[in-house]
Amino acid sequence: MDREDLVRRHHVTQQELDPRSPVSVGNGEFAFTMDLTGLQTLPASYPVGARGELPAGTLLGTQAQWGWHSIPPASPHDLAGSTVLYDSPRGPVPYVDMMGDIVNDRETGTSAAETWLRANPHRLDLGRIGFRMVRDGLDRGITPEDITQATQTLDLWSGTVTSTFTLAGQQVKVTTACHPSRDELGFRVESPALGSGLVVGIDFPYGSESWHDAADWSKPEAHSTVLDGQWVAHRELDDSRYDVAIAGEELMVEQTGLHSLRIAPQSQNTVLDFSLTFTPGEGGDCTPRGNNRHSGVAPAAGFDADPASGVVPSSDGAGSRVTAAAAAHWPRFWTSGGAIELNATNDPRAKELERRIVLSQYVTAINCAGSLPPQETGLVCNSWRGRFHLEMHWWHAAHFALWNRTELLLPSLRWYSSILEASRQTAKQQGFEGVRWPKQVGPDGRESPSTIGTFLIWQQPHPIYLAELAYRATPDREVLEEFAGIVFESAAFMASFAHPTGRGFELGPPLVPAQESYGFMRGEVSNPTFELAYWQWALRVASQWRERLGLDPFPLWDEVADKMVTPHVADGVYTAIDVEPFTIRTDHPSMLCALGVLPRTGLIDPAIMKATLADVLADWDWASTWGWDYPVMAMTAARLEDPEAAVDALLMTAGKNTVLANGHNRQTDSLPLYLPGNGGLLAAVALMAAGWDNGPARHAPGFPADWTVKWEGLVQAP
Repeated sequence: MDREDLVRRHHVTQQELDPRSPVSVGNGEFAFTMDLTGLQTLPASYPVGARGELPAGTLLGTQAQWGWHSIPPASPHDLAGSTVLYDSPRGPVPYVDMMGDIVNDRETGTSAAETWLRANPHRLDLGRIGFRMVRDGLDRGITPEDITQATQTLDLWSGTVTSTFTLAGQQVKVTTACHPSRDELGFRVESPALGSGLVVGIDFPYGSESWHDAADWSKPEAHSTVLDGQWVAHRELDDSRYDVAIAGEELMVEQTGLHSLRIAPQSQNTVLDFSLTFTPGEGGDCTPRGNNRHSGVAPAAGFDADPASGVVPSSDGAGSRVTAAAAAHWPRFWTSGGAIELNATNDPRAKELERRIVLSQYVTAINCAGSLPPQETGLVCNSWRGRFHLEMHWWHAAHFALWNRTELLLPSLRWYSSILEASRQTAKQQGFEGVRWPKQVGPDGRESPSTIGTFLIWQQPHPIYLAELAYRATPDREVLEEFAGIVFESAAFMASFAHPTGRGFELGPPLVPAQESYGFMRGEVSNPTFELAYWQWALRVASQWRERLGLDPFPLWDEVADKMVTPHVADGVYTAIDVEPFTIRTDHPSMLCALGVLPRTGLIDPAIMKATLADVLADWDWASTWGWDYPVMAMTAARLEDPEAAVDALLMTAGKNTVLANGHNRQTDSLPLYLPGNGGLLAAVALMAAGWDNGPARHAPGFPADWTVKWEGLVQAP
């Protein structure tokens, strides 16, 4: 397979401003999203729509895994004020609820404590980098109308972006790249306009509690920016501290405002070649975690350590050296791991699916391969204030192992070890063994008040599944020993959460299933089909881990797995839950995950699941679905040996199954990209191509027989 040709035919080229589809460079720990100028010159032209009463933001973010901020509260807040006792089969159990509610995307009736706890810490926009024109002492911005004859290409093979355009009658060429192992951006600007007023400005915001805007520009007095003589901008926002180091030769660097810097060439140079390195300060919210794949704190190329300042200006070509590092890294990425080629297939849908596959590998590599589970919008812009959702972690990261790039999964999987104690306390307070993983969190793992999130349980088996994928990729004792604590503690909670009845072991109430349509009745919900099957499968995997390590079995784990209550069936199909209304036909058709995301278990009858898939496809409310629902249907169809339905599901015409020119799975104006959709697509096509344990022996069993499917380097799914 000619992988370079496969990748190159899906380069992203744009010749006009597409407000929905900016491109990014990044490395999993750090990313920079740019407009048509190769910088962030036109942020208002790339809006993120307002959500409820919260203001609109921009897609053009500069974000790092370590970049977090908390606004100091007027008084200390904790979760006690939102804790409510819920009846359960074991008696009253305390849950972190929310005194208010979320109605039409608006938080209503929440207390000051709940609002703060849901919004802090929040991910921070580290700075906005854009062109400006300075003439006759006047510094002005650039508008979209100033930009003509534009062409921008994201070269996937080299991980670099080249942008050319005409500004005030003069040609401008910009090359943008991100270092593969440091939080360093490289820029090379070539233009005669540099000699007549074109400069690069950097502006720094305060942190924002808004749902999707990581920058607050209205509080200049609340933070500080100090540029020292070594071209390092020292940033301080409450307990958050970070530095931005500028490197290059023949530059003029000055602080032009309270939180503004300007970079210009010396004399009449027509080239500006520089880099920016972002490094977290010690303590507070901006702190590199010990399990980072790379921490971002190593001196950048061309910088020498200096006991006083940490960095000194480098020699020329600082930006070009970053570009060279990216161009050396990305071919290695593309020639490692798995690949799927569909271009020889006559069906026109195959070329679109191949485009989605290639671009999804890129956007998940730069957004989802870091040391923390990613937010749904990665490092592009904020969603849910930058806080990440652990029930989405499987969708962001499982595909890395299936595509034989397990090293990109491991950093975020290791993060669970850092919150073991907090999660153990949650389980203990509720009377359970092991650890209960939270849902909507920041790096500290502290739960957020919610009428839904704290009642979800399907995130609980995810670390077991992800650890099992890591073991399948590298089946040695070292992997078992590293993740045994996460696996066993997860399973201990699961076994104690399931309660025995005359019918078998049951789940809930209270709970909210993966299909969140039942949040309003969380105190009555029990036995969701997907979660029942997930409980059985994950407990059996945890028991296998004990056996692999030569440890004595835990009989309760096997007993719960063997005696899980059978999922509810009505009119020949699986229902979502086993109490009325049984199935609401909105949101995720999550019962399909029980045979699709999961392999066959003793709880699921394939014939009934086939009827369930047909029932969902007949009249589900597609407008209410989300991007990963289409891969779910594809995986279920593939395991039921219906490859035509699998492809139809992946490419179904539906608003939230849209994949933009830049590869992002768009959902709504206020959720303009959705990486679980990209990760789900990659997991689905890996299963469809490489198959699964004890599955059909034929080549690419999840694709139609008349498709020409070339694949290599993929790993069979469980």
